[in-house]
Amino acid sequence: MRTTYCGLVSEALMGQTVTLMGWAHRRRDHGGVIFIDLRDREGLVQIVCDPDRADMFKAAEGVRNEFCLKVVGKVRARPAGTENVNLVSGKIEVLAHEVDVLNPSVTPPFQLDDDNLSETVRLTHRVLDLRRPQMQKNLMLRYRVAIEVRKFLDEQGFVDIETPMLTKSTPEGARDYLVPSRVHDGQFFALPQSPQLFKQLLMIAGFDRYYQITKCFRDEDLRADRQPEFTQIDIETSFLDEAEIRAITEAMIRTVFRKTMGVELPVYAEMTYTDAMHRYGSDKPDLRVKLEFTELTNVMKTVDFKVFSTPATTPGGRVAALRVPGGAVMSRGEIDAYTEFVKIYGAKGLAWIKVNDAGKGRDGLQSPLVKNLNDAAIGEVLARTGARNGDLIFFGADKAKVVNDALGALRVKIGHSEFGRNHGLFEDKWAPLWVVDFPMFEYDEEAGRWSAVHHPFTAPKDGHENLMTEDPGACIAKAYDMVLNGWEIGGGSVRIHRADVQAKVFAALNITPEEQKVKFGFLLDALQYGAPPHGGLAFGLDRIATLMSKAESIRDVIAFPKTQRAQCLLTGAPSLVDEKQLRELHIRLRNTQSTSA
Repeated sequence: MRTTYCGLVSEALMGQTVTLMGWAHRRRDHGGVIFIDLRDREGLVQIVCDPDRADMFKAAEGVRNEFCLKVVGKVRARPAGTENVNLVSGKIEVLAHEVDVLNPSVTPPFQLDDDNLSETVRLTHRVLDLRRPQMQKNLMLRYRVAIEVRKFLDEQGFVDIETPMLTKSTPEGARDYLVPSRVHDGQFFALPQSPQLFKQLLMIAGFDRYYQITKCFRDEDLRADRQPEFTQIDIETSFLDEAEIRAITEAMIRTVFRKTMGVELPVYAEMTYTDAMHRYGSDKPDLRVKLEFTELTNVMKTVDFKVFSTPATTPGGRVAALRVPGGAVMSRGEIDAYTEFVKIYGAKGLAWIKVNDAGKGRDGLQSPLVKNLNDAAIGEVLARTGARNGDLIFFGADKAKVVNDALGALRVKIGHSEFGRNHGLFEDKWAPLWVVDFPMFEYDEEAGRWSAVHHPFTAPKDGHENLMTEDPGACIAKAYDMVLNGWEIGGGSVRIHRADVQAKVFAALNITPEEQKVKFGFLLDALQYGAPPHGGLAFGLDRIATLMSKAESIRDVIAFPKTQRAQCLLTGAPSLVDEKQLRELHIRLRNTQSTSA
């Protein structure tokens, strides 16, 4: 029906007659000549409707925004001085011979070029929102990423194999989404949080290089970089070690960036988990921000100030500082705002010192805190932080997790702020990073037991097998995350391929043999049949596309996303179902109103 896309009409088609299909982005009547910006997924082209053609002109007069049109016309040069350098079609226009309205449109609820739309309006009218040029670009970029991933993995000998969507509930991470079985009364399937167990089974089955771009589901609290259903680039290999797995997946990401954006990623930094937490308070640090923590725990053990000395002398406590070069110009109001910000992360407050004259020691400092610290402690603070005149030092003192979370978030907030950018605390670049040597376990104080940091199928470092029972907190895993600009875009590990090692992990996690059999019996059975050494890595396609497109949220790179309350405003899901459906599933609702069709 058409000869080309609107956005691809260029000088190469000068003088030719083209047939275009698209939507009226904008209509303008200039003293008897009508201009229509016709839009499709590739962009815009300017249509000129001359009154000399009466039938065509009459049709053009009735056109309004978002009418679906067919236009036949001749490509010609735009008049001098009217070119649009931002468009492929910016040097030409199409003189219309025919304008046919394929389908009119009611008045849209918003203008597609309105940049001040609320997300609620956008998600409620998602179909129209997806017509907006930026959203079209985002989804086309996402598509190109997926294509390049498939090309790369195919060239490396990987095989695309699907795994089940309806599977067994094995709750070890986030909550499962459960699906009741109509056939088996009182029993449930679970939607997969990842294909983890199945991809391990595929390795045991001999498919030594597997991948899948697949949906995963987690019933967890949502935020800007999370969705209840998300898309994972899932990769698993046999007979490769940690370094080899990281090398092949890093090459994939480099290729994707090069082929889709023309970007050559710089050398990947490598950092241990311990170092990342010590320096940045995060296992996914944004290396574009030029701020680091200074450790002060041992300095504050003997000070009289209980706010510092108590966490410094309590197991699991931490005292750290964050020096902000040039930060002394911040007003008290700005500091108070940062104090409220860190409270979101559990901090009780935010102590600070302004360094007016570092050479004067105590007398050159400005803060209510100074009177509570002895001269030795003040000297150590200034020396360790490298404080200079005009700097501001923030302090965190609490349980290590609270300090890491609060100061880590503050570090990023200041770095990304207008102040941070103006004072050279942020460098706009691509900053990739491998975080390695994660702890195998972390202690869950509420549950009173150890839990797996990644998942219970992650292998320990060689020589750490006995630590799983002797000292779980000291056990290091063969686990690794790929981080880009402060986002974890992929994570993985070498898996356990021996049943005896897997049994030790389950013992450390207090999972009884009976529970093991019920939850993971099929995997444990398969491990007995000569399971090969294997491992892999899973990337978040949504997150990669978000970073590439510089979108504010992963919802901007997903066609039909959920809100932060896990709702679809377009379709109204989730919704009530009628009693007949519930009876078929042997379900009775408690503490809720009766449902109806």
